Amino acid sequence: MNLKKYIYLVAGLAIAITIASLVFLSSESKQEEKPNIIFFIADDMTPEMFNCLPEGRGKNLTPNLDRLAREGVFMANQRVVSPVCTPSRYNSLTGNYASRAINAEFLRDTKKNEGQTVVNFNSFIVPGKNKTMGSYFQDLGYKTGFVGKNHVVESLSQINDDDKPDLYADPNDPKVKAELEHRHYLLQEDIKNCGFDFADNLYHNNPSWLGVKALNAQNMDWIAEGGLRFIETYKDEPFFMYFATTLPHDPLNPENSYDADPRITAKGHLDEPLNVLPPRETLKSRIKEAGLEGKEVINLLWLDDALGALLDKLEETGTLDNTIILFFTDHGQHNKGTLYEGGIRSQSIVWRSSGFSCGATSDAMVSNIDFLPTLLDFAGHKSPDAVCDGRSFKAVLEGGNYTQRESMYHELGYARAVVKGKFKFLKLNYPEYAKNATLEERTKMLDDYNEMRRSFGGKAINLDPKLPYGHLELYPGGGGAEHETFGKKPAFFDAEQLYDLETDSAENINLASDPKYAEKLIEMRKELKAYLDELPGQFVK
Repeated sequence: MNLKKYIYLVAGLAIAITIASLVFLSSESKQEEKPNIIFFIADDMTPEMFNCLPEGRGKNLTPNLDRLAREGVFMANQRVVSPVCTPSRYNSLTGNYASRAINAEFLRDTKKNEGQTVVNFNSFIVPGKNKTMGSYFQDLGYKTGFVGKNHVVESLSQINDDDKPDLYADPNDPKVKAELEHRHYLLQEDIKNCGFDFADNLYHNNPSWLGVKALNAQNMDWIAEGGLRFIETYKDEPFFMYFATTLPHDPLNPENSYDADPRITAKGHLDEPLNVLPPRETLKSRIKEAGLEGKEVINLLWLDDALGALLDKLEETGTLDNTIILFFTDHGQHNKGTLYEGGIRSQSIVWRSSGFSCGATSDAMVSNIDFLPTLLDFAGHKSPDAVCDGRSFKAVLEGGNYTQRESMYHELGYARAVVKGKFKFLKLNYPEYAKNATLEERTKMLDDYNEMRRSFGGKAINLDPKLPYGHLELYPGGGGAEHETFGKKPAFFDAEQLYDLETDSAENINLASDPKYAEKLIEMRKELKAYLDELPGQFVK
């Protein structure tokens, strides 16, 4: 071989090796590329708000949510451990049962209730002590963001209420404005101390519970702006965003939602309205053109516009095809505040542009404590099931082998429940002091509760101290969240309830006292006890 041919041969081999190396590195890079993740949690949606369900088909104008359902996976058997706002968010963000909460209020309530944990609006995440979605994703090299409704992270902005503005305070007053901005800053810092690099455009609670009547208004544009700004800021790095809307929770009346002053936010008034979503004034006309009507569908379109804006931003920044969106509504709305099926059954959709091999719907029974390990699994965490009570269902989405739980556990207030096969067992237990309370003591309980509601501009829901306690809160007549279901189920006040969900999905026939189901009752008691033995507290076992 002459020298010239030899040089050509060596050069050719070098080029071939270089090309092969580049292809390998490119392939390896793609395999190692971490997906961006958006956890989109809506507030108080119902099945009737999903066009992909028979209950809602054709009743809503939600093109972006419809797209998620069409291209992603609808989890048809989605369950929620504790169906009210705070513990459901605790479940989702930590992957744990809310009876594991360690915040001071929760521990005080446990002591007051004779060692029994009471899961309701008291189960908060403690900054610096509880690990969350944010901190786990930070550990994996993600930039993390939290936008919108909080109602779960314990914050100095709520604990220290000495400087809380009066209910009728003027947000434009310089002193009040400074107080509101300071409280928002405190909330930002507390959320950042829970593993989030970015925390902004925050509501510490629903608009009607902010404590200032003039700020009782929805502002989906403001929440959306925070999400869009987060994506723009971190578009060049893997990111995780917790995006929480205050819609479609009340208030939904026009003057406190889409027709409200667009400058109103949880931290006071903006200098100018935002321009990040389709104009508010088009909401009603678009709904009318679609042949629909009603404040609920108008507000739902507003929420859908925010989802659409996020999708457009992902497309604009070139991150859409490498992003997973998990859309979830925080709990069931029919029987909210109780452990009946209408409360613990919810809706979720998992989406990515390439879809999932399992198809458009999955019947796998999953819980909201499973979200964290599932998303960590997609992000490459080596042992996602080891970090919390939940279990990854990534294998379900990818069409792989997945062994479902033998049973599902639920906890809320003074109730516990377990679902196994077609049967459900629900147990109520109240502390002795409550069982033995005098009429005078029960009257004080009720008066204190009603006064608290009035202090936020609400109304009393019951004035009779002789009514039984609710499942969720220890007040005669029950608390506000369970009000619509209180006493409506035939066995609502029974201490033990056993239902055959196949033949009695409405839970109207309590089988606990039927001799034919005596063995099943014993089995279900044991199943519940197995969960209780692994959790804090002294609920009757």
